[in-house]
Amino acid sequence: MRPGPSTAGPDRAHGRVAQPIVDGMAAKDVLGRRGEDVAAQYLEKQGLVVLTRNWRCREGELDIVATDAGVLVIAEVKTRSGTGYGEPAESVTPRKVARIRRITDVWLAAHQVQWCPIRFDVLAVLLEPGRPATIQHYREAF
Repeated sequence: MRPGPSTAGPDRAHGRVAQPIVDGMAAKDVLGRRGEDVAAQYLEKQGLVVLTRNWRCREGELDIVATDAGVLVIAEVKTRSGTGYGEPAESVTPRKVARIRRITDVWLAAHQVQWCPIRFDVLAVLLEPGRPATIQHYREAF
């Protein structure tokens, strides 16, 4: 009998490490979803109105689109379970910023928004086991 594929080693077809599965989602996706939930609740407590979450198009995804007193807020959420690989916000690279800006243009066209002030925020969420969530909110991050 031939052994089946291993979930502990690299994915030979893609060169990636297999992720544990929780409720049908990869563990990193579960962590990201929890972080986005925490971030959305935080923004609402700050008085923002969340318009949509996880808006997708061919270019990619916007995590949170909200309004803040007449300003459209595009919020990128970065979640980590620790800082061993750096702070969450450090993963927002210039390439990622350019992609978010392109996707924002697609969102504006899809919703027929011709002009409005726009703010790009980053919410860095740290969900360390056994500790309360911490959020760093970088307004006008880029």
